[in-house]
Amino acid sequence: MRIRATVAAVSGALALSALAVPAAHAATAPVLSKVTVNGGKDIVLGTTVPKTVTVSVTASHASGIATGWVMLWHGTSLEKGMDGALVPTQEATCKDASATTATCSLTVTVDPRADLTRNALAGSWHILAGAEAKDGSSTSYDSYATTHVQRLSKLTVNAAPEPVKKGRTITVTGKLTRANWETHAYAGYTVQPVKLQFRKKTGTAYTTVKTIKSSSTGALKTTVKAAVDGYWRYSFAGTSTTPAVTTTGDYVDVR
Repeated sequence: MRIRATVAAVSGALALSALAVPAAHAATAPVLSKVTVNGGKDIVLGTTVPKTVTVSVTASHASGIATGWVMLWHGTSLEKGMDGALVPTQEATCKDASATTATCSLTVTVDPRADLTRNALAGSWHILAGAEAKDGSSTSYDSYATTHVQRLSKLTVNAAPEPVKKGRTITVTGKLTRANWETHAYAGYTVQPVKLQFRKKTGTAYTTVKTIKSSSTGALKTTVKAAVDGYWRYSFAGTSTTPAVTTTGDYVDVR
């Protein structure tokens, strides 16, 4: 696992002091009111393509806010159990909302080949966050909140035969896969519940017909009786390590 640069890269010398102070060290320290990672969405990575996300911290202090910092880390303890870190590569850009409050933004680029070398890194990550006021006082939290870094999922569907006579059997196949950060390929996501859904040709909404589980290879297969023209699709609700995914509908003409 490559922990890019050092913790100091969070915000230069400010980050070093931040890590040494797990909570506000004085009553007059800056107050953090909001920390946002990737617009509040999970960070989803495939096998090879890096992704850049925006992180920000909003804080206030009577003297104003000079800068802020955010770092994402994985593990049980920042001091002894950290096995992954994602840090910004530049200083924060702060925008004043008032004389006392500002939001400081940074970007973090996540490279699955360099930063996510183990599948075990998928799941919950801690958000270290802090800010420094213009009078030099500062505050920092080892884990202000958490976010999720997930393995990209893919899902396919095929309903056959097309067309089909009314009352005959339609076989709906597909496959649920997700990124493997260790092999840099996609592999079957096994024994996962996946919904088979149907929408009539003239309808506007899908309804769940049944729920099946993916096989030991991620394969999906089930059968239904042909009744009316419409679209068949598979839908996976997702897990803490893997995002939800739904296929487009596969149209079957029933004659």
